[in-house]
Amino acid sequence: MILRAFLLVVIAAAVSGVAQAQQYRWLDQNGKLQFSDSPPPPGAKDVRRTNITTAKPAPAQQPFEVARLQKDFPVTLYTSPPCKEGCELARGALNKRGVPFKEVQVFDPDTNEELKRVSGALEVPTLQVGRSVQRGFEQGAFDSLLDSARYPRAGLLPPGTQAAPSAPEGYVSPSDRPAAPQAEPVKPEPEEKASGPYAPGAPSQRSQKK
Repeated sequence: MILRAFLLVVIAAAVSGVAQAQQYRWLDQNGKLQFSDSPPPPGAKDVRRTNITTAKPAPAQQPFEVARLQKDFPVTLYTSPPCKEGCELARGALNKRGVPFKEVQVFDPDTNEELKRVSGALEVPTLQVGRSVQRGFEQGAFDSLLDSARYPRAGLLPPGTQAAPSAPEGYVSPSDRPAAPQAEPVKPEPEEKASGPYAPGAPSQRSQKK
């Protein structure tokens, strides 16, 4: 037990880490004792500098159960750069429950093919939990899918803060794309009028002989 406790202390210290800070002590012009973490002003007397060791807070660790669920039922959210409201709602629903997830932006042939293979359609947002898929955002459907994988309900875990990713490299928004060429009808060429004694509208040959 003693060895185990010692190891836990060592591990905690290694995880938390330490930080060095400097503190200054001096007498001001009125002879009053001052303390500060920044150098004293000119004219300070009896200046003393000391190093203070402070422990950094240990990063929050995911509960063991959530880590196991991530392995057995990984959560992936498929979105796209033009998808705004629906994808924001889907992302917010996962953050609210504190569910760790991977976000894949669908924007090119490869990601289109991946989404089609996963869900059988090209629709975002799409949520995949393990092998189960929910196309389109619907709060009840999202919750049911996460509940079936036994992810903790909202309020039991700290809420997540995962934001929308930046546009992937190579993506061009529809407003910045060149306009598609428009088909224009071919203008008919003007017909040449026939001439000669037999052309339409020419005077009859008989009338000329008279």
